Amino acid sequence: MRAHLIAFTFIAGTFHSFAQDSKTPAVSTIDTKNFPTIGEVIRVDPEIDSLIAEDAKIEVIGDGFVWAEGPVWVKDKEGGHLLFSDIPRNSVMKWKENKGVSLFLKPSGYTGPTDYGNEPGCNGLLLDSKGRLVSCEHGDRRISVVTKGGGKRTLVDNYKGKRLNSPNDACYNSAGDLYFTDPPYGLPNRYNDPRRELDFCGVYRLSKSGKLTLLTKEMTRPNGIAFSPDEKHLYVAQSDPKAAIWKKFPVNADGTLGKGKLFYDATDDVGKLPGLPDGLKIDNKGNVWATGPGGVLIFTSSGKLLGRISTGEKTANCGWGEDGSVLYLTADMYICRIQTNVKGAGW
Repeated sequence: MRAHLIAFTFIAGTFHSFAQDSKTPAVSTIDTKNFPTIGEVIRVDPEIDSLIAEDAKIEVIGDGFVWAEGPVWVKDKEGGHLLFSDIPRNSVMKWKENKGVSLFLKPSGYTGPTDYGNEPGCNGLLLDSKGRLVSCEHGDRRISVVTKGGGKRTLVDNYKGKRLNSPNDACYNSAGDLYFTDPPYGLPNRYNDPRRELDFCGVYRLSKSGKLTLLTKEMTRPNGIAFSPDEKHLYVAQSDPKAAIWKKFPVNADGTLGKGKLFYDATDDVGKLPGLPDGLKIDNKGNVWATGPGGVLIFTSSGKLLGRISTGEKTANCGWGEDGSVLYLTADMYICRIQTNVKGAGW
């Protein structure tokens, strides 16, 4: 989700910026391990020391993007690489150690012949059980998968014949069912866009067999989504400035959701700290790493705030990478990473 203009922040050290116009993807061939740093880790509870070392730094590994989102780590024969969205540029970018950033895919979320607002590209990215790239596409209003050998296949683009708003973020369970959120941020006029065919913002499950189920429409702006390690609970962020919250839903045996409970309320911090509840990930101990006001908020599974990874920017999303212990962050124009002492759920 993006709802602001670029805001520049001082970062320690020097860095080659490769910002271009909003229509052209940024590309860099930077070759260094001496990355500049940004922000700080704010420690609210001593328990955070077991999760992030005292000397851990937020490294900036790339900049110059319009609005970076959806980081996902892809393993390869050379150790792996990061893919992430630059939504306004309708592009997916690739970052690789010692090689820097390059264009991976364009167009990424809108293939129409006319202009489609400020956020036409894909948002959340993830991999399916076959390692294929799955994208939440704003402009084409669908979730797609990149097939072997090239080309995309639509996984879902409508609910009961009515087009989705603009899929935002998604996660798989171990059975291969896809859970996703569908706010209207990708529509040129968002809530008031005449293209809207659904009068709500849903959280859905697309079963492995292809059946789509509306799980809840109680959240005004559902955004980031992730399972607890045992898959007994589903966390969903709500990026509504009037109710900037996260909810925790019990997952029923049939894959539907029970009654959601408030997990954490950050509404009082809206406007005081940069950002809103957005993307989130879970570590293998069940802690929740959720982007929101002030950066990445780190919670226990019971909702106790342990601290924040503060980038100083509106931080959109995060994702585990490398051996599962490095957390990658998309923070406005920046791509960042920080070493942790845990691993992501499933690693």
